Amino acid sequence: MTRLYNDPTAFADEMIDGFARASARWVQRVPGGVTRSTRSEPGTVALVIGGGSGHYPAFGGLVGPGLAHGAALGNLFASPSAQQVRHVSEAADLGGGILLSFGNYAGDVANFGRARDELIANGVACRIVTITDDISSAPASERHKRRGIAGDFTVFKCAGAAAERGDDLDDVERIARKANDRTRSFGVAFSGCSLPGAAEPLFTVPEGRMAVGMGIHGEPGIDERDVPTADELAELFVSSLLAELPDDIEDVRGARVAVILNGLGSVKYEELFVVYSGVARRLDAAGIEVVEPEVGELVTSFDMAGASLTLFWLDDELEELWRAPADAPAYSKGSVGPTVAADVWQADDETVAIPEASEASRSAALTVLAAIEALTTIVDEHADELGRIDAVAGDGDHGIGMQRGSGAALVAARDAVERGAGAGTVLALAADAWSDRAGGTSGALWGAVLAALGDALADDAAPDRASVAAGVTAATTAVLGFGASPGDKTMVDAIVPFRDALTAALDAGDSLAEAWSDAADVTELAAAATADLLPRMGRARPHAEKSLGTPDAGAVSFALIVVAVGAVLRDAATDN
Repeated sequence: MTRLYNDPTAFADEMIDGFARASARWVQRVPGGVTRSTRSEPGTVALVIGGGSGHYPAFGGLVGPGLAHGAALGNLFASPSAQQVRHVSEAADLGGGILLSFGNYAGDVANFGRARDELIANGVACRIVTITDDISSAPASERHKRRGIAGDFTVFKCAGAAAERGDDLDDVERIARKANDRTRSFGVAFSGCSLPGAAEPLFTVPEGRMAVGMGIHGEPGIDERDVPTADELAELFVSSLLAELPDDIEDVRGARVAVILNGLGSVKYEELFVVYSGVARRLDAAGIEVVEPEVGELVTSFDMAGASLTLFWLDDELEELWRAPADAPAYSKGSVGPTVAADVWQADDETVAIPEASEASRSAALTVLAAIEALTTIVDEHADELGRIDAVAGDGDHGIGMQRGSGAALVAARDAVERGAGAGTVLALAADAWSDRAGGTSGALWGAVLAALGDALADDAAPDRASVAAGVTAATTAVLGFGASPGDKTMVDAIVPFRDALTAALDAGDSLAEAWSDAADVTELAAAATADLLPRMGRARPHAEKSLGTPDAGAVSFALIVVAVGAVLRDAATDN
C-alpha cells in the first residue's frame, strides 16, 4: 500500500514537483508536466509523451536527450487534460513539429486528440501515434483496440532517437508507427496496487494465484492461475508472444529482437533476473538474436507486484535507433555528448478577461455557482464509493478525478462570479478548469458538458427553458462524440435518458425545476440499470463479466450530480 502522502488529491502535483526538483539536470517543470532542461537543436521535431501518473519511470523519467522532449503528466492513473498536453507541447516546441505519443486509453485519446487539434489551429504541425502493444487486451484482428503497456518504451526510444538525429516530422511519425507495429507485450500480476489514501487495493489476487493479462492501471487480469516458477513464467511469456508475430516475419530463426522484462512496482530486480534467464534461454533455443535487452522498471503500476515481457522485432533501421544514446532521469545509454542548459521556461499570463454580461445573466450566474457548489459537495460525499465502483473492472480513479475536477470548477466559477461574469462565461471557465484539473476521460467529458451548457446559456440574457434544453441537448451530443453509444455501460446510459426525459417534460409545459426533477428521477433509474450491462468501451471492456452487477461509475456520478442540481433549481424557483 501507499504509505507516504499528504492530501491524496494533491499527490500527483506534489510528486511532480519533487521529481522536477530532484531531476533538474534533465527536466524543468512547466504547466502540465515537464520538459527538457537541456538545450535542443532548433528546428527539430519535439516528441511529447504522457499519461497518468503512477507509472514512473514513465513518463517524466523518460524526458531527456535521445528520448522525449516533454511529458504531460496527469493525475494518478488518469490521462493529462488537453490543456496540460498543449502547455507541455508549446513549451517543448522547437519549430520542427510535434509528435504526441501515448498508450491507447480512452481519456488519453480524447485529451491528446483535442490538444493536437488546438496546436494545429495555432499553426503548429502535430501528429499522434497511439501505442497498442498489449496482446491480452484485444485479438490480433482488432489491434487498434489494444492498450499500451511496457511497449510504450520501444516507441518512445525509437521516435526520440529519430528526432534527435534530425529526422523530419513525417519520418519520426513513420518510425513511431513502425516501432508500434513491431512491438508485442504480455503481463501478469500477483497483487493489486493501492492509490494514496485508499484503504484497499484496486483489485486482489487470491494467495498463491496469479492474474494473467492485466494492464498498467490496476485493471484485473483476463485469466487466473497458480503462481508459477520463474521458468514457468518465462515459458508463458515467450510462448504467448511468439504465437503472434509481426506481419512481415514468417520465420523467427535469425530474427533480432529487443527485449524488455519490466517490473510493475514490487517485484525485486533479483527476481526479474531469474525470470530473464529463462526468457533468454528460450529465445536462444528458438534461434532469435537478442539485442541490448532491458531488465528493470520502465513502466510501473504504483506498488503492483507483477511483470511483463515485451518483444520488439527489429530491422536495421529500428536497431540503429534502439542502440542510439539517450540520457534521461530514469534511463541512460551510451553518451549523448555535452549538454547545454536550456532557457528557463516562463509561463504566459493566462488570466481570462471577463466579457460583458447582462444583469439578468449575472444574476443567473449565482444560480450556476450554487449548482456547482452542490455538485462538488455531492461528489465529495460519494468519492470513495465512486472509486470502489470504478475499481471493479477499471482503475479506481473515478472518485478522485471527479473530486479534482469539480473542486477546480468551483474555484473557477467563484472567481468568475466575483469578477462579474454572466452564466455562460461562468460555465465556460468552470468547464476549462474541470477538464484541466481532472484530466482522464471524466475530465474531458465534464469539460465538454459544461462548455456546451455555457454556449447555450450565453451572457446576454437570463437562461430560460429553451436555452437549458438546448444546452442539455448539445452536452449530450458532445458526450456521444467521444464514441460511446447507449448500452456500452458508460455515462451515455445516463445522459441520454436525462436529455430525453427533460426535453419531453419541457415540451409538455412543465417548469424547468419540475422537468429537471422528473428527469433526475429517470436518470437515477437509468444509472442503476447499468449494473445489468456489460461494458463495450474503455478500460473495463476486457473485464466485462467482472462488472456485471455493478453500475457504471460515470453514470452513477452523473445521476448524483443532476439530482443535486435539481435541488438548487427547486430552491431558486421557490425564491422567485
